[in-house]
Amino acid sequence: MPRTTPAPTLESAGIFHRNYLLVTLGACALVFLAAFESLAVTTIMPLVSRELDGAALYALAFAGPLATGVIGMVAAGNWSDRRGPVGPLYASVVMFVLGLLIAGTAATMPALVAGRLVQGLGGGAMTVALYVVIARVYPPVLHPKIFAAFSAAWVIPSLVGPFAAGVVAQMASWHWVFLGVVGLVVPALLMIVPALRGLRGAPGSTPHGTPKSAPEDMPTPAPHKPWGSFRLAWAALAALAVLGLNLSARLPVAGGVVAVAAVAVALISVRPLVPQGTLTARRGLPSVILTRGLASAAFFGAEVYLPYLLVERYDFSPTFAGLALTGGAVSWAAGSAVQGRLGTRLDHRRAVRIGAALVLGAVVLVLVTTLLSWPAAVAIAAWVFAGGGMGLMYARLSVMTLALSSRENEGFNSSAMSISDSLGGALSLATTGIIFAAFPTTAASFGGVFALTAVIGVAAVVVAPRVAGRR
Repeated sequence: MPRTTPAPTLESAGIFHRNYLLVTLGACALVFLAAFESLAVTTIMPLVSRELDGAALYALAFAGPLATGVIGMVAAGNWSDRRGPVGPLYASVVMFVLGLLIAGTAATMPALVAGRLVQGLGGGAMTVALYVVIARVYPPVLHPKIFAAFSAAWVIPSLVGPFAAGVVAQMASWHWVFLGVVGLVVPALLMIVPALRGLRGAPGSTPHGTPKSAPEDMPTPAPHKPWGSFRLAWAALAALAVLGLNLSARLPVAGGVVAVAAVAVALISVRPLVPQGTLTARRGLPSVILTRGLASAAFFGAEVYLPYLLVERYDFSPTFAGLALTGGAVSWAAGSAVQGRLGTRLDHRRAVRIGAALVLGAVVLVLVTTLLSWPAAVAIAAWVFAGGGMGLMYARLSVMTLALSSRENEGFNSSAMSISDSLGGALSLATTGIIFAAFPTTAASFGGVFALTAVIGVAAVVVAPRVAGRR
């Protein structure tokens, strides 16, 4: 009797199985477009500022979306826990497109900044809504692979986004860098629509009507109570604190006081927006959320100044200096792909510890290169390892967040992870900006920036082992 090969299960078929193909392509397309827009705006903003006479609002055009994104994250998490992710995803895409339209048709810098604020609000909400969709559409075994695909969706824009944006701005107008994305967002969302139809209804059931059970090694959590408006108020306060910290450097007399107050307000405001025990590194989910924020703070706080270092100290052209970031982006995708392929053969705790150690080692190498005037190749090679470390642990932290969530608080925990990510990077960038301006020489300024990010990296390494509960 001939042997028959059993039909592959959805889990073994992967994220490109016909049951998942459209939602995989649509979700990755939305991530791709958000990444492209972020990098493209960085390229064209000097031109926009010059044309609209908006130098005074230049920094706010970048800090504003990051701040309003926190509000969007909280709102989307609240909505997803109460009604499911369908409504939040639709609404976030509408806000994102509206922001693009406002910015793309802006004739003044204040109007462009207003568009960027709306765009950030939609982008932050879209990230959280997509995470909840992933939790409810894909089985847990596929979560490392879909988050690896998200990481890859960030890499291609880092390779072609700045160049494409420059070409569009030169051949047509910078307005089309915003408006051109609008026509691509709608088809990406339409690919996800079939999967969203099964997600309507109570948040306690899957598309197939089966409830999601809590992990075996954790107690079943009590149903999460509906959020009150005070959480949105705390999110707004945290956003204002981030903006205040960014603007404090412009206050020559009271800048230091404003900066300290802004950090304190941001930390107080974030407490109701993350799991209890996050700021004290409690084992399990709180440490997962905290590690995400610390890793983002160390990595992005140093990455912004690496091209600046190469241009100022080593006479690199901006194009070649940017290649250091491209190397980090490619290795990020490679690290994410490796962790996705290894799956359960590499446990979450080890992946996070290795990733945090790689980021810290890379930042320390860049610091030493700065202080001892080592060859630029050392810093560039170090950033390749930093990107690999981020790719290795970033996806795993996302997987752990969903694995340690119940159906009732997937939105809350997903928004907490995104908030930690966003605020960690924002506070780090604002603080490094203050430090860079505080030193009398450029060499000392770079040393101070990389020393601070190295300290943050040490904190990430210390907290990383606590992402897993006690055995």
